[in-house]
Amino acid sequence: MAILNCENLSFAYDGRTVLEDVNFSLNAGDYLCVVGENGSGKSTLIKGLLGLKAPRSGSITFGEGLKSTEIGYLPQQTQLQRDFPASVWEVVLSGCLNGLDRRLMYNKADRERARMNMERMGIEDIRDKSYQELSGGQQQRVLLARALCATKKLLLLDEPVTGLDPIATGEMYNLIKLVNLCDNITVIMVSHDIHEAVRYATRILHLGHRQLFCGSSAEYKESDLARRFLGGNRI
Repeated sequence: MAILNCENLSFAYDGRTVLEDVNFSLNAGDYLCVVGENGSGKSTLIKGLLGLKAPRSGSITFGEGLKSTEIGYLPQQTQLQRDFPASVWEVVLSGCLNGLDRRLMYNKADRERARMNMERMGIEDIRDKSYQELSGGQQQRVLLARALCATKKLLLLDEPVTGLDPIATGEMYNLIKLVNLCDNITVIMVSHDIHEAVRYATRILHLGHRQLFCGSSAEYKESDLARRFLGGNRI
């Protein structure tokens, strides 16, 4: 059974359709990159998957026992979020919030999960530092560790390398791919970097207010749509 199935999805704002005819499914371990021009519906789709925006029509179905509250999410950061006055440990641990249920406090398992994800992201040594004092690359590692605390099955990443230098960008892409391969976590990543998207993702979803393409990265590389999107440059 697919971990995620979207059928005939459409979304509207103020009665105006902004995204329609979206149909795709993902299995555990898939890595889907969502591409398209600004305003093409990428953020709207992410909001729909997170349950923040109800579809005008169609359905979103989760499988493999996944609940909508068990999705790890790494959003685009605002300046206010970058200046958030909390320690690295507090930010990462907050990823366990949805799992508290009726508990009022984090338990030992929550803390161990946060510690392990910090170790995986290589940020244990900055555990007590203020989040707002970190570099952009360090902040994104912290947010990825936080997202991993929220899920064992599905990660949604919205432009996770925006504003990072080339070295930090490469490191971030590698960390995401390792999580995908080693933990069999399904990844959905919104990106403008089509060259890296094709390099790392297994599948591409191209939006333009509707679904223009959904298939393997290899198929996308050979498509006329990819060549038009890149202005004739080869991937």
